[in-house]
Amino acid sequence: MKTIETDIMVDSNPNKIWDILTNFKEYELWNPFMTKVVGNAILGSKIEVNIKTISGKKRTYFPIITKCEINRELRWKGKSFLPGIFDGERIFVIEKSNDNRVSFLHKEVFKGLGVKLVGNKLDQDLRESFVKMNKALKARAENT
Repeated sequence: MKTIETDIMVDSNPNKIWDILTNFKEYELWNPFMTKVVGNAILGSKIEVNIKTISGKKRTYFPIITKCEINRELRWKGKSFLPGIFDGERIFVIEKSNDNRVSFLHKEVFKGLGVKLVGNKLDQDLRESFVKMNKALKARAENT
């Protein structure tokens, strides 16, 4: 198992962060990492996610929404073409802080035999891509 985790503080409220995060149709306008997401943030639904990492790697995958707790948490889980080889769960957690700010947690948990083969190659590229997305979400929330 491997986890890549990032977070950012945003001068906003949970409702606004949730609206940005779940409005998949607008990802192309602001999100430099998840350049396109097709579908709806509904528990059990299958979505299409197109990513482009900092290093320019592109990938499309088709995860299932596994948790959709309004204004709090969104998760989706994707599997490689051979389940159990390389599976990932994307997790977004929104937490209101005491100072009228929001903590936005963005992480992915990878499982499967392929995780050992890929090793640390995932870390830097994905971590930097997560951070870039987090900063773009922060800018969108604070400036709209």
